[in-house]
Amino acid sequence: MPNQILAHTPVWVFALFAALIVLGLTQMRGREIKLQRASILPLVMVLLSFAGTLIAFGTAPWPLLAWAAGLAASTTAVLALPMPAGTHFNPTTQRFALPGSAVPLALMMGIFFTKYAAGAALGMQPELAQLPTFTATAGALYGLFSGVFLARGLRLWRLAHKAQPAALPA
Repeated sequence: MPNQILAHTPVWVFALFAALIVLGLTQMRGREIKLQRASILPLVMVLLSFAGTLIAFGTAPWPLLAWAAGLAASTTAVLALPMPAGTHFNPTTQRFALPGSAVPLALMMGIFFTKYAAGAALGMQPELAQLPTFTATAGALYGLFSGVFLARGLRLWRLAHKAQPAALPA
């Protein structure tokens, strides 16, 4: 059965998988980036996970509610964590020094494999799209993964805001 699933997978899915691996591997090296660039990946991943939920399940309430709950839960949990050691913002250059991390790669793979598994399952058994447990589980996983991305971006915004010099009184 796994061979049949892989044989029916469009070539572009493998290309996307490879691109995500490369992108995730680049995140494993320490680097300096601007705030705008640090914001792009979290926003793209949130939009992709939401779009994945909509594409797979339409506007059915269970998967959308589960997506929102997963997003809120993981965003809240990660926002409460301290910044990774070595994360700094330089207000003069408006750049972050970020340590390398495998977390983005793991999150991208989580979203990719959730979408792949849901798509394969729905392709073999379309009636799963009517089961609230299936749709809510997939929606919650999309939301959980993207919430971690969102919180990582929000923590950087918060760090940049705290590092900005206070305005001098006139």
